Amino acid sequence: MSTVADRSSGTWRDLLGPGHIGTSVVLAGGVGLHATNVFLTTSLLPTAIDDIGGERLYAWSSSVFMIASVISSMLVSRLLGGRGPAQAYLVALVPFVVGTAVCAVSPTMVALLCGRALQGVGGGILAGLGYAVVQAVLPENLWAKATAMVSAMWGFGTLAGPAVGGLFAQFDAWRLAFVTLAVLGVVVAALVPRVLPRRDRSAVAEPMPVVSLALLTATTAVISVASLLTRPWQLAGAGLLAALLLAGFVAWERRADTRVLPATTYSAASPLKWLYLTIAILAAGTATEAFTPLFGQRLAGLEPVVAGFLGAAVSLGWSATMVFSANASDPGTVRRLRVLGPAVLAAGLAVTGLTQWDGAGPVTVAVWFTGLVVAGAGIGIAFPHLIVATMGVSDDPAEAGKASAGANTVELIALSFSSALGGVLMNLGAPSTTRSAQLLLLGFAIIAVLGCLTARNARDADEPRTQPDAGGHLVAS
Repeated sequence: MSTVADRSSGTWRDLLGPGHIGTSVVLAGGVGLHATNVFLTTSLLPTAIDDIGGERLYAWSSSVFMIASVISSMLVSRLLGGRGPAQAYLVALVPFVVGTAVCAVSPTMVALLCGRALQGVGGGILAGLGYAVVQAVLPENLWAKATAMVSAMWGFGTLAGPAVGGLFAQFDAWRLAFVTLAVLGVVVAALVPRVLPRRDRSAVAEPMPVVSLALLTATTAVISVASLLTRPWQLAGAGLLAALLLAGFVAWERRADTRVLPATTYSAASPLKWLYLTIAILAAGTATEAFTPLFGQRLAGLEPVVAGFLGAAVSLGWSATMVFSANASDPGTVRRLRVLGPAVLAAGLAVTGLTQWDGAGPVTVAVWFTGLVVAGAGIGIAFPHLIVATMGVSDDPAEAGKASAGANTVELIALSFSSALGGVLMNLGAPSTTRSAQLLLLGFAIIAVLGCLTARNARDADEPRTQPDAGGHLVAS
């Protein structure tokens, strides 16, 4: 057992010092490649379509990528069990680099979509490994800081992706952006065998949960398609079908021998389901990033580059906040932060939503930016502690690894669903951009409030698992 004092003794210097710097580069680099790719492609795609055509398939660039990411994210714990950290990373980097190269040389939009699918396969695994490998390759006192570092790479991707993509697009050299990303992937792959452990010979790979995988893939596909629909009856039908498929997934998982999520998720006494729901709600808050640049351009007349910074505001808030939030170690403080995070997210989105109107001036835009940064800070306050909490739900290392990998799967599913929901809210407000902006931001603010309830339930379920030792420290019971 570890005391709180033991867990809090790690520093950023320990994590980034000679003993762990190589491991940190791989963990952060893998997620950084995935995150940068997401935002880089968004900024490059209009230029690419001018070159290769395929505008009617524009929306499928993100849909194909996300579906592939969700599917592959389910393989993380199985790759770790069957191949170990080093080989698991190489398995992820190969399709990512190959897919990026395919994007770089694509003569048509169909070929580019094939490359995006390969990128999604590798990227989904990379994003999950960034969390799942932490407990296997770093001491426990560095878990929170390593999780914060890995999560902060999403903020890096939000800033670096549009900046790099926009620069290459400006010079009509969008293919070179993908080439650069592929080269960086090769560099990370070269580091992997040097810094990560190979397979534990005692580990046993689990079989694939084929039925669960099929149900969740179908659910994700329906949600992705729903984001492209406009008629109310179509949206209602897609929503109902997605709900039925998801209910079927949960029902199957409860009784299946081989699952996507750990068995602990479905235990009445475990806090894991509440932790996952809270992670999903926080992830949903980041979906606003895709829409705020549009609001900035249409309601305030901002230039595209300036409006792009509105889209980065949420990520800026949570990336900066997590660096400080990760220093919290007192169990009571950590539980309070997990509940406070969704509340702060809701407040930031509500302020931004209530100040959406046409002809907004510089002061109003400043309020929007501040509100979005505050919303992001709410995510940063809670997120690293939620991830660490998933690692501690079981004393079985295999089950704990599956729980932390499941957090990434839940996050990706939430991003798919929230993107579709954002499209629904936008359509409900059309043709008024002001109304659409208000509905979207206030709608996600209401969802964030629900996160306070799920986080509180997770806290209440987790409290019996701790008790004071002789020195007054709380330890796992």
